[in-house]
Amino acid sequence: MTLKIGWIGCGIHATQMLLPQLVRHDVEIVALCDIDGKRLADAGRQFGVSRLTSDAEELIRTSGIDAVGMAVGPEQHLHFGKLALERGLPVFMEKPPSGTAHGARELRAASERSGKPLLVGFMKRYSVGNKIAHNIIQSGRFGPILGLTGYYMTAPGYFTGNVDYTGFFLHHCVHYMDLVSFFVSPVQTISARKVEKTPGRVLFHVGFEFECGAIGNIAMGTIQSRGAPVERIELMSDHQRLEVDDVIEVRWNRNPPFKVDDPNATLTDDVDTLMWKPNFTAAANEDPKGYHSLLADVVPALGGALTAAPTIHDGVIAMERLEILRRELAL
Repeated sequence: MTLKIGWIGCGIHATQMLLPQLVRHDVEIVALCDIDGKRLADAGRQFGVSRLTSDAEELIRTSGIDAVGMAVGPEQHLHFGKLALERGLPVFMEKPPSGTAHGARELRAASERSGKPLLVGFMKRYSVGNKIAHNIIQSGRFGPILGLTGYYMTAPGYFTGNVDYTGFFLHHCVHYMDLVSFFVSPVQTISARKVEKTPGRVLFHVGFEFECGAIGNIAMGTIQSRGAPVERIELMSDHQRLEVDDVIEVRWNRNPPFKVDDPNATLTDDVDTLMWKPNFTAAANEDPKGYHSLLADVVPALGGALTAAPTIHDGVIAMERLEILRRELAL
């Protein structure tokens, strides 16, 4: 049965990233909401939706919708998410689920009271390189993870005028507060160090100790151009290493023999390095960021199916870790 969805928030992220992938699934967008009249009209034209409103509460009260989706601000996620759940509607929202861990816990409680799921847009789990690496780990061929290292950078574009790192933490850093456990295991401790070149230009290293005994370090900051590669993950096991560059290139280094002095040297499936990256020149469906794959789990979950889609329980964990990180950095 086609899922009928009311959607709140028609900004660039929603209309260029989320909604185009959403409508590839078995859904019908029956109502749209945005406070900006032009954005709302443009989105209605783009997605063929005639029921348009600037009032999110009116959208949530709309008869005939099966679920609510939203990509707005953290406090709007909290307020509108609770209203939708109280009305008995399942919800999908972009991250972060709230501006605070307390707000995320309120949403979790509302989801539990209503018996309806609240799914959160942690699409980094579904980004194609991360998905491949995760599946290799889950296959048992990689062995226990001993270490995780990486970086996830951005530019100081968040900070025109008054410097406030809140948006950087909520919209950027929160991804890796979720992703590290997707790869490794629950986090036991978090520590961090920082250097701040000038206000708005900060670099910090986050140390993780995991329940499985692994250790990790992720560098994050606002000192790199978004026009350059800004993301890398490396996972280390015994004589094995997975490297994921910018979510689209994967290398699986294993335990190959030395080949220089071997006249019969060749490449062997089970020990030599494997590498993958997408072919962007092909007329094929490629969504390397992971929104389509995320929504492939979200849509049936909104309809009541049990899937791997991240839930508000994952959102609470990520937000609690984020607040520990901010306290460590005093930012």
